Amino acid sequence: MPSHTTLDRLAAFDTNTVSDALDFLGLAGATYGLRPLWDCPRIVGRASTIQLGPKKEAKPTVHLISPVIDAVTSDDRVLVIAGGAEGISCWGDILANAAVAKRVRGSVIDGLSRDIEGSESVNYPVYGRGVTMISARNRVIQIDSGQPVRMAGVTVHEDDYVIADRCGTVFVPAARIEDVLVMAERIARRQDGMVAAVRAGRSVAEVMHDKEFEAIAAAPEQSNAHP
Repeated sequence: MPSHTTLDRLAAFDTNTVSDALDFLGLAGATYGLRPLWDCPRIVGRASTIQLGPKKEAKPTVHLISPVIDAVTSDDRVLVIAGGAEGISCWGDILANAAVAKRVRGSVIDGLSRDIEGSESVNYPVYGRGVTMISARNRVIQIDSGQPVRMAGVTVHEDDYVIADRCGTVFVPAARIEDVLVMAERIARRQDGMVAAVRAGRSVAEVMHDKEFEAIAAAPEQSNAHP
């Protein structure tokens, strides 16, 4: 089972800080365009990946995404849904209600949602590219789950970390989460100091000089151990 201490540490940051940490470490993960589809809470959790694609056969199929929701057994899941089609929904209010019942933390869709008021009515966070009223039924199916997917140009694996807020969505490779958290903690401390310096009257041009940011990536600071 994942460490909730790790999730708590990640939840202490916003997507801007996590994106900066990825930049300093030379890692991909920050995306553009996957934003809240209603005024919903932020999401922090672990990815359950889902790949969608166009339906090519006439025979009936299980409704997309529903098998993944049924299989959820922990309270740290974020549904990461790739393969959305232009103009067509791949999320709706019935799925949102099912996800709430399974304590899923939210959905991030590289695509569109319909019935967005239904998700809002149960306080279920949905991030994606936009909204539509056009149903996925007989248009889009689930192709796979638990496998790597591409989200806004970023490859996301099952159990990678997800953080999403009003600025967008960031994915963190599970194997590098500790490195990213340590770097994010250093960035947050440094930037808090920079804000304090500006408020105290120091020149903003001096405070925001490139050398100040480069200092973040200098010799590692001593950090407290985390359980």
